[in-house]
Amino acid sequence: MSRVGKKLIPIPKGVTLSQEGDTVRVVGPKGQLAARLQHGFVVRIDGDTAKVESEFAAGKAGALHGVSRAMVANMVQGVSQGFTRDLEIIGTGYRVSLDGRKLILKLNYDHPINFPLPDGVDAEVTERPPKITLKGIDKKLVGQVAANIRSLQPPEPYKGKGVKYVEEQIRRKAGKSAG
Repeated sequence: MSRVGKKLIPIPKGVTLSQEGDTVRVVGPKGQLAARLQHGFVVRIDGDTAKVESEFAAGKAGALHGVSRAMVANMVQGVSQGFTRDLEIIGTGYRVSLDGRKLILKLNYDHPINFPLPDGVDAEVTERPPKITLKGIDKKLVGQVAANIRSLQPPEPYKGKGVKYVEEQIRRKAGKSAG
């Protein structure tokens, strides 16, 4: 049995959780999400908690059991609270602005980069220091958009310039003259 899979999922007020076949639907104040569980997993709802149970023998469904439980828990948290991901832009002349549903990034290239935001992800931009805050209800989508923005100019180890997550620590290298 998976230790993560055994945990109960608290369901906040205003959130409804249902399962039809292999599809789990979660509806809350921020929106609705649906995902397909692996065959053999069932969500049992008991009042204000839910539990993901496996029909497999103990030990056969370990990793999939934990992933299935985490996926349902992330959906419940997403429709009730939402997820955010913060990015910092470090470097002289590096800028970011928001134009409708499109981020305009100036990242040491000879042209600005237009990055369209997908549906389900919103962004807030601060000018000083340049910072992007991504918000959404789908944890996987918010994280993927943040990773795509970071990949446009990842932080380099010598001066630390680039796009990085706020909590990320950049390992700095000594330059050529630091013999």
